This record gives sequence, structure tokens and C-alpha cells, in this order.
Amino acid sequence: MHPYRCVLGVCVLASVLISTGSSTEEQMKLAALLRSVSPAALIPDQPLIKDLQTAAGPKLLIKDGTIQGLALDKSYVFYGIPFADPPVGASRWKPSRPVTPWRGVRDATYPRAACMQACIGPISDECPKKVSEDCLYLNVFVPLSVNFAAPLLKPLPVMVWIHGGDFIAGSASKALYDGRYISNFTQTVVVSVAYRLGAFGFLVSGKDPRTSAVGNYGILDQQAALLWVQQNIAVFGGDPSKVTLFGESAGAQSVSLHLMIQSSKPLFRQAVFQSLPFSIPLKTRHESLKLGKNFAKTANCSVVDIECLLSLSPQAVLNAQIKSSSKVVNPFRFLEVFESWGPYIDGELIKEQSVSAFQKGHWQKEKPVLLGTTSEEGVIFVYGVFTKPVSAVECTVYTTAIFKQHTIKILRKYLPLYTDADRRDMLAQIVTDYIFLCPSRRAARAGVLSGSSVWMYVFDHVASDPRVWSGLTFCYHHACHGAELPFLFDSAVVANFTMTQPERLLSNRMLCYWGAFAHAADPGSHTDMSVFCRQQRPPAWPRYTANSGWLIMNLTTHSHAQAGSRNDICDFWDTLGIYP
Repeated sequence: MHPYRCVLGVCVLASVLISTGSSTEEQMKLAALLRSVSPAALIPDQPLIKDLQTAAGPKLLIKDGTIQGLALDKSYVFYGIPFADPPVGASRWKPSRPVTPWRGVRDATYPRAACMQACIGPISDECPKKVSEDCLYLNVFVPLSVNFAAPLLKPLPVMVWIHGGDFIAGSASKALYDGRYISNFTQTVVVSVAYRLGAFGFLVSGKDPRTSAVGNYGILDQQAALLWVQQNIAVFGGDPSKVTLFGESAGAQSVSLHLMIQSSKPLFRQAVFQSLPFSIPLKTRHESLKLGKNFAKTANCSVVDIECLLSLSPQAVLNAQIKSSSKVVNPFRFLEVFESWGPYIDGELIKEQSVSAFQKGHWQKEKPVLLGTTSEEGVIFVYGVFTKPVSAVECTVYTTAIFKQHTIKILRKYLPLYTDADRRDMLAQIVTDYIFLCPSRRAARAGVLSGSSVWMYVFDHVASDPRVWSGLTFCYHHACHGAELPFLFDSAVVANFTMTQPERLLSNRMLCYWGAFAHAADPGSHTDMSVFCRQQRPPAWPRYTANSGWLIMNLTTHSHAQAGSRNDICDFWDTLGIYP
């Protein structure tokens, strides 16, 4: 399926097509279509270092050896630092292992290969140029203000980025996520991490870790990277007691899981999740085992023959992953088909669904949380799958396939709000509300009631330059899924558009909000912030509480605090009680 699979598979409507007995050829055509609709997937993966004045960067001694970095225009950069030994050979489906120390100086001036993923279909040119099983590396960005030749008087906060990509694609070195900008403007040390994807990171072939793959290796990789940060980041001028974990889409889902995983608790202080698809359910062990059996059969191995599975070439694993992904594991849970490979509820590391955990208070409630969505998450998915108008009858069929006994109530709620014969806008709004916005609001309010410090936002800006998200005309005039990323990372040039002055201000303020959260655990605080951020004068961002009227920050060129977005609709979804 698509490298972002509509980013965690929220093309809920396409799941109907797959589940209704379409042929393998039709499924592959649909998969190719889905690959073409993710904005983040259209941004080249190569780091933005060409045409820059570079100089020899600092040489640092970290826990496992000496590394040589780069001095670029906005920060020092250390690319491709190993945080675990290569998960290859007999270590393919094993938890990540500590790094083997090296002698001499390790070259940290260029990114390493991305983790194994498919680069096929219409966006193949935009996939990582190199992929490999040997991929457990991270990048570190340090402000130029840090003087490595003198003792650091005050360590800087650390921001650890987990990339999205439906747990089957993406890269820590994607130019869209260039950490130099956040590091420079907010005076933080930024770390971007890789983790095993697809079958390499999440295959389940049995229950015994000695004789089978038991899954969730990608999450364990992330955990290993966080441990590396605790052990090494002080050398880069970072404060290991002030680590903010942040991510978007599948990265946000990962962040939410670490808030639920007890062994991750000491590894970070607070969290940001952007566009978390709360309503995409994690698989059960039974469902993951069924997918594992399909994978093994496709690879011409027995699911109990770990030696056969380990003997597969990386490309053979990838091919079997792609072919087995098209099969519905549980036909009564359609949304699962769009996150075929990813974390599952193993009963030990991950014990329940994220929505359930946040509602019941089964997470690290003492940690401050910043979360939000874009205002039109669903547009890119619905218009990417349905290139022609959708009639009211077709709309009813799709809604029934997904929501079953709740269909009548949902149609009664949404149909009166949309009068166009083409119902795609309505379907897009249902995706936005059910998958992203409303379960996020529910989780946020549950956190507040549990005593947590929570801030909430909606990114509501429509870029003025029509080149933004080049090739996706239906997203030119919408705040689609992933639309905030070029603003947050100040990487608009990579996303192929030029910011206006008001958009530049929006980008600067977003950088400063995220930076303030990293510094002071409060996006509305300017304590310890850089002169740059004080000059931006960002509007006050109130904490998300009942006393404040549940105010959220509307991020647009005229950013402002406002009453919660679509509260009446989210009240409706809450009463249905159908989140996973």
C-alpha cells in the first residue's frame, strides 16, 4: 500500500472497496492511487544541505566513540549516529541491541540509508534514495550558540522527532523535517530518529521470542533511541531531564504509545502529538498472528520456520509485506486494512487502545501534553481516492460499511449540512471528525479531568501560494493532513512554495510555541526563550481547561485562542461511544 497509506490509512472509504471482494489487480491499482495522495510523501527525502556553505563541524566524544559533525548555516549537524547495532542477519526480528563501540572518528556529516520501504508507483522519485535493513541511526541538530570548547552554563531542552508514514515509510532525514530551523530559532537540541518499518519492525509469527518474531520492534527501536538521548545528549549541550517527544500522524501515534508504556516513562518529560489518528485501532495478538501467517505463506515459508524467514533477502521480505498487506485481517474492522503493519496490543509493552488508555487515565498523566489537528484532515484522503463526484446513495453505502448500526444517526447529523450533489466534502468531514478531531478532544478532556496540563490547537491555515503540495490540486485550498509541517519546520522551500509575510510570521510563531513548550512545559510561556521568539509576540495560548471555556489555539495567519472547534459535532460522536 501507499508509503503513507493516506497516513495511517484514514482513507476509510477505500477500505470498503478492498473489503468487497475486489480482485488482486484492482487492489494493487487502488494501492497505487493511495500512494499518490500524501503531501508529506511528496516531499523529497534528501536533506537540504546542497548549495550551503559548510565547514568542518565539531568533533565530539560520545559514549560509543568519536564523531565528526558539520557546521551549517543555522546549526551544527550530526547525521547518521548509530543508536543500536544493525538489526540484520539473526538480529532481524530481535529487540534492538546496544551499539558496538568504534575506534577512530566516525563520519557524521551525511545521512544514512532509510529503513526498508517500498518505493514504487507515482511517487517513487520522492522516496528515500537509499534504503537498508541497517538503518537504526539518528540525527542531532545543535544551535550555533553552543560553544563546544567551553563548559555549557545551562543545558538546552531537547526535542526528539518521530516521523510519520503509516509505520511502513518515512525517514528521519527527510528534508521536510530539517531540524536546523527549530534548533536555531528556539535554542533547543533537536534529534530525529529512525525505526524499523513494515514487516521488519512489526511482524508477528508466534509468541516465543526465541523461535519467532513477536512484533513491536519499531517501538522498541524508538525506545532505544530515547535511551541513547539520555546517555549522550549532554555532550551536545542538551538537558536529558528536559526531553520533549513530538511526532505527526504515525509519529504521533508512537508518541501516544510511549505515554502508555511504563518502561518509556523515565525517557522523556512531555509530549506533542500532531494529527494523531486515534480511531485507527491497533491489532490484537490474534489479528497480528493472522497477518504474520499471510506474510509467511506469501514468502513461501512456514510461519513456524524462523530460519526460513530469516533467510529471506530484504527485498523478499518487502515483497511479501506488500502482497500480504492487501488482505483484510478482520473483515468486521475495516479501518485495520489501512494500518496493516504497525504496533499491536501484545499485553506487555502495549496493553490497550490509545483512546481507551487516555479515557481511563492509563498513561503518564503527570506529563504536560500539547496536541492538535489540521482543520481538514480528511480532504486529501477522500479526494485522493474518489476523483469523481460521490452521490448520496454511494455515500450511504460507504458510511454503512464503516459504521453499521450507527449509520442512520450519522447521516441524519451530516446530510442536512451539505447540499451539494457531490458528497465528497461531507465524507471528508466525517473522516476529519471521527478519525482525528473528536477523539483527540475526548482524550484531551479526559487528561484534564485526570489533572494533566493540556494545550490544544487546530491548524486552520490555507497556504496562499498555489504551488504548495505540488501535484495535489484538491489540497491547494484546504488545511489538509500534514499541512502544518512546512510551517513548523520552516521548510516551505522544500515543500515547493514561497511564504508571504503573514505566513512567515505564522511559521515563526509556531516554532516559538513548540520551543516554549520544550523550555517551560507551556507553549504560552516566553521564559528562557530566544530573543527571536520574544520579537514575534505570539498571542497568548491558554491551557485547555473547562475554566477557560475549553479554549484552543487556532493557528493561522491571524492566530488566536477560540472556543473548541466543532464542539457540537464532537459531542455527537462522544455520545455514540464507537471509538476503539
